[in-house]
Amino acid sequence: MPADYSAAELQVSIGKKLRIQNFNFQIENKSLDARNKSHIHWLIRVLVSSDEIKENIQRTEKSLNITFKKRKEKVVIVGSGPAGFFSALILQMAGFETVLIERGSEVGKRAEKISEFEKTGQFDKLNNYAFGEGGAGTFSDGKLTSRSKHISAERSFIIQEYIEAGAPEEIAYLAHPHLGTDNLKLIVKNLRNKYKRLGGTMIFNACLSDINVKNGSVISIETNSGTFEIDYLILAIGHSAFETYRMLISKGVKFRTKNFALGCRMEHPQQLINMAQWGVEQLKGVKAAEYRLTSKADGHRQVYSFCMCPGGIVVPATAYEGSNIVNGMSFYGRDAKYANAACVATLNLSQLLQKEVDAIESLDWLEHLERKFYEFTGSYKAPACHISDFIKHKQTSRITASSYPLGLAEAPLWELLPGQISEALKAGLLDFKGKIKGFESGILLGLESKTSSSIQVLREPSGLCEGFENLYMLGEGSGYAGGIISSGADGVKGAMHLINLKP
Repeated sequence: MPADYSAAELQVSIGKKLRIQNFNFQIENKSLDARNKSHIHWLIRVLVSSDEIKENIQRTEKSLNITFKKRKEKVVIVGSGPAGFFSALILQMAGFETVLIERGSEVGKRAEKISEFEKTGQFDKLNNYAFGEGGAGTFSDGKLTSRSKHISAERSFIIQEYIEAGAPEEIAYLAHPHLGTDNLKLIVKNLRNKYKRLGGTMIFNACLSDINVKNGSVISIETNSGTFEIDYLILAIGHSAFETYRMLISKGVKFRTKNFALGCRMEHPQQLINMAQWGVEQLKGVKAAEYRLTSKADGHRQVYSFCMCPGGIVVPATAYEGSNIVNGMSFYGRDAKYANAACVATLNLSQLLQKEVDAIESLDWLEHLERKFYEFTGSYKAPACHISDFIKHKQTSRITASSYPLGLAEAPLWELLPGQISEALKAGLLDFKGKIKGFESGILLGLESKTSSSIQVLREPSGLCEGFENLYMLGEGSGYAGGIISSGADGVKGAMHLINLKP
């Protein structure tokens, strides 16, 4: 179908294709084909039902089997991001007594504090882009894509819950669905209300400080809101809760280091990306052009774009005062002036430092780097340079505009990053320059260090931590998931395992 097709035109096309007049249909899949700039179109697969169709196709879809049964076990879930929330929701639906605690505030207050931070530079340790109701994903592009396999039932459950909570129905069939932070703020609130109607308890401004362990079981946890006795504990703390990681390690929870990625966020005028991808500055029927870039130009490290936000904003995403990192965000309309994406290189810290690194050392190294970027500016301004200057390793021109709300400080980013990462990014950027016309005219901002966790808990596939009988660790904080769908599915799987333990 044409990029700007109407629903009526789609219905006419279906009727002509099948030579029928009376039918119902639903869209199964929809993706944009922009390989030929002179013929950009949607590829749409539809399921049609009609008495005029002789064939009868039987379709089966995997679904979760959540049966309610009043259970006496008390489950405390820490963290209200996708992994924590969906595990709590399912367990409550199954009849467990659940308490969901969140170190930050409800999403409305969180949004107010983030807005205040971006206007004044006054950081709030409880409510920021990392912490607060909904987790880091609430203030992002809200992408619902995932490369995780064997999660069709979990994904269907999550998508349906989002739609019932106010998400557009298109997320069920778009090839690259997204929610936008404006929708997510409403969706997160509606999901919370559903959870509470089912009998779940949600406590805000309750930060986990300690776990009390006896004979391989967690018997209670300590928070600034008091002590909670538990039968089962689910930790869905996200990838930024470094002090919680350290506490867990001190209590015998086993972690190992893992490969992760490091780099900067790149930003271009959205019209430049549209022109490069479509051949026109605007395409009626499509919000904004996207890209996905990969390179191994230096022969060693993979360099790639990540979390691309068309028509988005670069935001100050630090979880802690005195650290400086950035991330991307966009609204559902994707109609802001700029496009941004992470540009990162893969990293094995033990190889980089030429010594075996444990989990604590990995956290310390990354925290030091994030503080180094803050110390360069002495504030939450983002160190930045032109892509062309990064490639040359020489500052030659001033930056005049960006979406970043707290201002930029011109900086030799190639010197602030580890040398091997800088060289890999330089090679990757040179490669990308040949793939997108005008690419080198964009800018690089700050430190992008949260594409995934740098450490990974030792656990069973269910999420049950090694050496513990009742401690689950799920989502991005576990080191096994990343993004809204992948993390949410990890939370769903952990909850279903617990349900099956207590049938």
